Amino acid sequence: MIGLVDCNNFYASCERVFKPHLKRKPIIVLSNNDGCVIARSNEAKALGIKMGEPAFKIKTLILKNKVSVFSTNFALYGDISHRVMEILKTEFNRVEIYSIDEAFLDFSISASIDRAVFIRNKIRQYTGIPVSIGIAPTKTLTKIANHIAKKYTEKGVFILNNEIKINKILNSYPIEDVWGIGRRYAHKLKQAGIKTALEFKNADTTWIRRNLSVDGIHIQMELKGKQYFNLKTHQSIKKSISTTRSFSKETNNYNIIKDAINTFASNCALKLRKENICCYKLTVFLMTNTYKTNTKQHYPKITLLFSTATNDSLEISNMANKALKIIYNNNCCYKKAGVIVHKTIPDKEVQISLFNEINRKKRRKLMYSVDSINMIMGKDKVRLASQGFDKEWQKKQEQLSPCYTTQIEDILTIQI
Repeated sequence: MIGLVDCNNFYASCERVFKPHLKRKPIIVLSNNDGCVIARSNEAKALGIKMGEPAFKIKTLILKNKVSVFSTNFALYGDISHRVMEILKTEFNRVEIYSIDEAFLDFSISASIDRAVFIRNKIRQYTGIPVSIGIAPTKTLTKIANHIAKKYTEKGVFILNNEIKINKILNSYPIEDVWGIGRRYAHKLKQAGIKTALEFKNADTTWIRRNLSVDGIHIQMELKGKQYFNLKTHQSIKKSISTTRSFSKETNNYNIIKDAINTFASNCALKLRKENICCYKLTVFLMTNTYKTNTKQHYPKITLLFSTATNDSLEISNMANKALKIIYNNNCCYKKAGVIVHKTIPDKEVQISLFNEINRKKRRKLMYSVDSINMIMGKDKVRLASQGFDKEWQKKQEQLSPCYTTQIEDILTIQI
């Protein structure tokens, strides 16, 4: 049996941990530059606030219903996520961290309601985060069990463990909500008269293979209780890493955009080093404001190659600058930019190019020293001069909550 732990309304729940007076009050969390809604509490959903809705469009609704609004605090959310996952690792030998707020667990030894409730209560006691736990024979069924646990049970736990119960639930479960189906497949299935998960489970396998390829066969197999997607307890290397941001305001100032690109490139390099991998390719892109249809639109993108795979900040930033010079157009005002590093390999498998001119041993020591200092003193205490100093492009976060668990100056104080 496989279990799925899913943190309920995770971003909103993280904010509530340190603001208990917001319990049962509507909460929304906004995207970069406080633009769109990316997380909602159940109370906010009940008000009709939709995911991805621009904040300025619901300003009246927010004020009328006293909705608490927060800017994204990824440092806080990431740290609390880490704490939840570490608790799970103390209880299970096999844990697959699926996302920032989800993890698959090996429940093969003891798949009981009492065991799941104990895990749920422990997480709530240690972190303050409410979770739902679904248990079933396969990952696909576990996703459905978790949905039932979150929406329709008081204990927040549900087990799908027999054919009759599975078929009953699948009969009313929309096909578009099945894990792995997606919008395109759902549209095709509905046109063929397959509207529920049970109808998909009982559909002709040959037809599914012909119309949905082998992926559809695997999903159908899982719905039948035959495990195809195994637990991935060993993290595979990331194929790509990206840093993308919207600017606080549109700009055609090359120096401002260059500062941002260099910062993104440096962030990507740091992420590569944390994963112990190097990249062969780098992509830089720019975007104008897609909502301003009356202005000139420009969405340039370019990919450049390194002769030797690297995770060196200086090398990656230099290549990003080269890419920016090629795609930049001073007649356009850009709203968003990003750097993506891809075609990655483990750093121990890097083969030096015949034309290599960099003392890579010396550079590795330099990067290690910079990372060590920043880990102790704080992010970007030591950085590249090309990252700039004014940070005019930096995102707007007017509703940012303190980093209670990651910055010493933000630790809660108690009056005695």
